[in-house]
Amino acid sequence: MSSQARRRRPAERRTEIDSSRPMRQTRLLRWSRWTTRALLLLIIAIPIIAVAQDRQLQLVSTAWSPFTNAPGQPRFALDLVDVALERIGIIAETVIVDEARLTPSLLSGEFDGSAALWKDTERERVLLYSQPYLENRLILVGRQGSDVSATALADLAGKRIALVAGYAYGGAVETTVGPIFVGSNSPEDSIEKLLNGEADYTLMDDLVIQYLISNHGEEARTRLAFGSTPLLTRSLHLAIRRSIPDAELIISRFNTRLVGMIVDGSYHRLLHLDWIRADVDGDGLREYVPHGDQTGPRPPEHSYELFATGTPTTKPSMTRRFYFGGNIYEGWSTVPEQYKTPNFTRPGQSPHTIKIFTFKF
Repeated sequence: MSSQARRRRPAERRTEIDSSRPMRQTRLLRWSRWTTRALLLLIIAIPIIAVAQDRQLQLVSTAWSPFTNAPGQPRFALDLVDVALERIGIIAETVIVDEARLTPSLLSGEFDGSAALWKDTERERVLLYSQPYLENRLILVGRQGSDVSATALADLAGKRIALVAGYAYGGAVETTVGPIFVGSNSPEDSIEKLLNGEADYTLMDDLVIQYLISNHGEEARTRLAFGSTPLLTRSLHLAIRRSIPDAELIISRFNTRLVGMIVDGSYHRLLHLDWIRADVDGDGLREYVPHGDQTGPRPPEHSYELFATGTPTTKPSMTRRFYFGGNIYEGWSTVPEQYKTPNFTRPGQSPHTIKIFTFKF
């Protein structure tokens, strides 16, 4: 090989090296972009994975049947929250304590939170609250023919009102002067005292009244009178300690999951309800949502109003709106006939809850 050829070889090598740079730079750029995207996806996924893993929460509550209670007893609120949390990968266990221990155990950090809690300024310092998923709306119930138009307990001076002993009715009951409160052992016992004349009225949660109407409709209509204005109303929430990892994400995903449970009918089954009225599409108007897509030929006479005070309707609507098969229909006449076929499967047959009680009228 000549000296001239040998002198050209380094230059040729440099040219070959230089010509390969764009290809390697392209590969590096592609690798860099892929890595960046992968890292971003990983960063985004980390909180989701953290919540999606099977985690456990130790929760606490008092006994408030049929909303909260020990396993094997009516505990609709706890069942509802347990199912919603399971769907985001969280297992919850609730310990039942007496009323005096509830707030101190939450403030001290003994428990991770509560599945059924009223809002309280002292508790909000350490707890993060979900949107309301139920309301405790206590309605006045009397014997058929009774005047149930009272809008406050103070309007019932001298009347005997049956209340379940040990229930946390709140300060309104404790401070109201006038009514005579008669103790009972259960909601069923309150009704019996009312019907046999030991009490003039009782206070019953709207959810229990809906259960009565659905399962004992004829007896309820002929023997009982129901007020239309709640005398006591408190919203019910899931509350998690702010110091719990991913507390905000857990609450956010829980809120989202509730809407899906209303739409797919599991909300109804857990609460033993045929119809729920709620704003499922977020437009400020409430829709009647059935427990399934076959409801029979007639529109509902009664429905359970979700969040009556928590999320007020922002738009007027003169027409009843119905939700079927992912669509909203204005008026019962516009609902397709396929949804008006009778369905004899009652929502109360859910394995997650048991019936509240059986009345012997």
